[in-house]
Amino acid sequence: MSLASAAKLEDLLKEVEVIRGQVPVDLNDRIVSSIYDRAESIAHKVVKKEKPVFDWDARLDDILTSRLFGFPSMILLLALVFFITVTGANYPSGILAGLFFRGQEMLTGLCLWLNTPAWVNGLLVEGVYRCLAWVVSVMLPPMAIFFPCFTLLEDMGYLPRVAFNLDNIFKRAGAHGKQSLTMSMGFGCNAAGIIACRIIESPRERLIAMLTNSFVPCNGRFPLLITLAGLLVLGSGPSLGATMIVVGMVVFGIMITLAVSWLLSRTLLKGVPSSFTLELPPYRKPQVGKIIVRSLLDRTMFVLGRAVCVAAPAGVVIWVLANLRVGEMSLLAHAAGWLNPFGQLLGLDGFILMAFLLGLPANEIVLPILIMSYLSTGSMTGLDSLEALHRLFVTGHGWTWLTALCMMLFSLLHYPCATTLWTVYKESGSLKWTALAALIPLCTACAVCSLVAGTARLLGLV
Repeated sequence: MSLASAAKLEDLLKEVEVIRGQVPVDLNDRIVSSIYDRAESIAHKVVKKEKPVFDWDARLDDILTSRLFGFPSMILLLALVFFITVTGANYPSGILAGLFFRGQEMLTGLCLWLNTPAWVNGLLVEGVYRCLAWVVSVMLPPMAIFFPCFTLLEDMGYLPRVAFNLDNIFKRAGAHGKQSLTMSMGFGCNAAGIIACRIIESPRERLIAMLTNSFVPCNGRFPLLITLAGLLVLGSGPSLGATMIVVGMVVFGIMITLAVSWLLSRTLLKGVPSSFTLELPPYRKPQVGKIIVRSLLDRTMFVLGRAVCVAAPAGVVIWVLANLRVGEMSLLAHAAGWLNPFGQLLGLDGFILMAFLLGLPANEIVLPILIMSYLSTGSMTGLDSLEALHRLFVTGHGWTWLTALCMMLFSLLHYPCATTLWTVYKESGSLKWTALAALIPLCTACAVCSLVAGTARLLGLV
């Protein structure tokens, strides 16, 4: 490049910078607003109505997108979906668990009939099969309920209203307004939420959405949060207090999503949030048949297939660590003892940290692994009542309210499951962003738990 060309280019860049400084940030919004205002004024002049027509869409939007009722109605609707999902999933989960564990008994009988070594039965049946059975029986029913409910709201035209309500908040956090939709999808499954990030055109803002999607609890973490919330209210089972604790966790997860998005947009992923024009579609009568097919095949079975692929090898690792002994203790107990000092710093213990590490393939197996570790059963175990869980955790292992609270916070904020990380890699095509998708939530969880535990101990609350 000649000196003259370089000087001309430099002058051009300076001119662009001057122009950029004079352009209002909300220029795109103002242009679009003026176009719609002009179109509306023309329509009023040339369109004549024979009689007044009651506009249901406008009346509903006056409520669902208003400053006063927009957020409360959104939270109530989300809470209703959660309630239907959690309540409706209990019965089919119990049926599936019964069928799968009856199958385990048949497989064990087959191994005895074939006279196979004990370790073969343990590795394949108590390890691989039991892990798969737990993941499918706990994961499938909530997804089969949540995704159709979510798709129903999408088909009715409500989800664009959610994006409209949250657009300004995410824009202030340096993110894209559409991230609110991907975040909402994450309540069903974080892997599905990552796939939903495709709707964000900007690569920078798409990465922000992908890196923060795991801060909202998926259906795999809700059973753990609900159970520990029951322990926090003195083991009294489902109650208004437990429900409010879970809702508080969800709101806290959304706040962390916004905070980390803001931090990323000013550090690793600097940039100005792009604006987008969102035209609210009319409310429609949902097409139930298409909703069921689309939600069950395209979302539920797709995510479940990936979860099964990572759960099978995890069953082998969990069984080996729980049954291979060095001296008087299993490898799992040795590892928990090594992690215990760090766990105490976070308000937890070594066995809880090992449960989360081994629960990487699926969040659904964290609690069964922890019960197995405390009882030294050698295979994943469940307890039949909250009272039994209360006796094991509180009486048997000295849990306090702080332990339950910190475990809830760690479950809410820690790294996503292997299925989600796999999806991040597939969507981003980068090991760097996949590693950050795990490290950012893990560091956030450790920081929050250590802060909560340290503050409680400093104030003498435990």
